[in-house]
Amino acid sequence: MWDKGIAEYLDYLLIERGMAKNTIVSYERDLNQFAEILKEAGIVDPIKVSLDDLYLYLAVLWRKKMVSTTIARKIACIRGFYEYYRLEGKIKVNPTKKLDTIKRKQALPEVLNEFEVDKLLAAPEGDVLGLRDKAMLELLYATGMRISELLNLNIGDIELEAGYVRTKGKGDKERIVPLGEVANEAIKKYLSASRPRLLKRPTDAYFVNARGGRLSRQGFWKILKSYASKAGITKDVSPHSLRHSFATHLLQNGADLRTVQELLGHADIATTQIYTHLSQSRIRQVYNQTHPRSQRKNNEGN
Repeated sequence: MWDKGIAEYLDYLLIERGMAKNTIVSYERDLNQFAEILKEAGIVDPIKVSLDDLYLYLAVLWRKKMVSTTIARKIACIRGFYEYYRLEGKIKVNPTKKLDTIKRKQALPEVLNEFEVDKLLAAPEGDVLGLRDKAMLELLYATGMRISELLNLNIGDIELEAGYVRTKGKGDKERIVPLGEVANEAIKKYLSASRPRLLKRPTDAYFVNARGGRLSRQGFWKILKSYASKAGITKDVSPHSLRHSFATHLLQNGADLRTVQELLGHADIATTQIYTHLSQSRIRQVYNQTHPRSQRKNNEGN
């Protein structure tokens, strides 16, 4: 179906639009790449492509570290392809129309899989600094907080007994995020055995450096890089990686988009939707494995 649809569109560009052959060759290359990526995800009919499938395609381009201008060109090509389909009456709505809401064109930070997260969180030792670092890493992954939100936490912002964190995100908007048991225990150990030994002077800062002051963004970056290396993680891990991993893993395990939006503190759900491309392959895999009619039975008709 893909081959026929692309061929018809290219003929339309050549005959009716009078485009140059070099331009058509470029369009053909981009459309074939698009088709191959979606066929690998199980999309065999271009008419069936959804917005989530387009996010999946974007994810692959970002992972290939393509520049924004190249991605914009490829999207323009696909937008033209589906506009042709709409004009031909094959579809009612061009599925690329809502891609205009995507503001971010560069690659997302690396997302760690659950095994890599486990290795990273197990990397800190049980000394004074290790207990602090363990608490910070567990808290980031448990809540999906931005690194700036983590470092701006003050004593009183975390309610360990109730199991939640109160934080302020962009626009000084406050939100309350649940705190899991593992992170809760790590924070308790930090507060009892680590923070008192690090303090040199009174401060409200929740997480302090070796000199007793509030930990800086640069300081945390060095800490994270050190533990990623110790854990044998070769991905380019950044302070934002645990936030992206948090959101992706929630979606992969069945969380709805609105809940993830609230947890991340996104004002617009379109911002949260960017994570759906990272979970689509897993969702499709689970569907194919569990739905009784996802595939034709080998013994059908017997």
